[in-house]
Amino acid sequence: MAQAIQPGAHGHHGSHDHHEHHDQESMKTFGFWIFLITDCILFATLFATYIVLRGNTNGGPTPEELFQMPGIIAETFILLTSSFTSGLAVLAMNRGDKKGLIGWLAVTALLGISFVTLEIIEFVHMVHEGATMQTSAFLSGFYTLVGTHGLHVSLGLVWMIGLIMQLSRRGITPVTERKVNVLSLYWHFLDVVWIFVFTVVYLMGVM
Repeated sequence: MAQAIQPGAHGHHGSHDHHEHHDQESMKTFGFWIFLITDCILFATLFATYIVLRGNTNGGPTPEELFQMPGIIAETFILLTSSFTSGLAVLAMNRGDKKGLIGWLAVTALLGISFVTLEIIEFVHMVHEGATMQTSAFLSGFYTLVGTHGLHVSLGLVWMIGLIMQLSRRGITPVTERKVNVLSLYWHFLDVVWIFVFTVVYLMGVM
């Protein structure tokens, strides 16, 4: 009789492990939401600082003289498109399409790399124009805000490339599924922050 009961005990133990694993994944997702909240506070502080400092050019170049809107509009279009492709990656994952998931993540990563490259080109151009962080309070606020967003995108790209490698080895599992969902959330968050950057820094700067 002991042997008859044993399989049920194993099944119960396996079910317990499954629920425990699910709880761990849920807690990790919750922890990421906490991280996003702290990031919102960080960016809110940087935006507030920039708004206070943007008029203090110290006789240096003004936003109207520095900002090249065609390139910035291209950056915005690229990042918005990458947010769309990251959404397509999640849809592919929900269908169980590993190849589609990896493909759309790769497209998203390429768009992200293009965005960061254009931003670096913008910064280099501005520095060559004599607009460095030390030039004025306005430029200190600008480089800190926009550079922090660019750093977040760069970290997201490293994360994305690592996740693509993990997916190619392990496929779609509860762990990789949670990581894709969290990464997509992070990417959409950066997209929203950029819309505020584009509006507050660039559009209001040239108006």
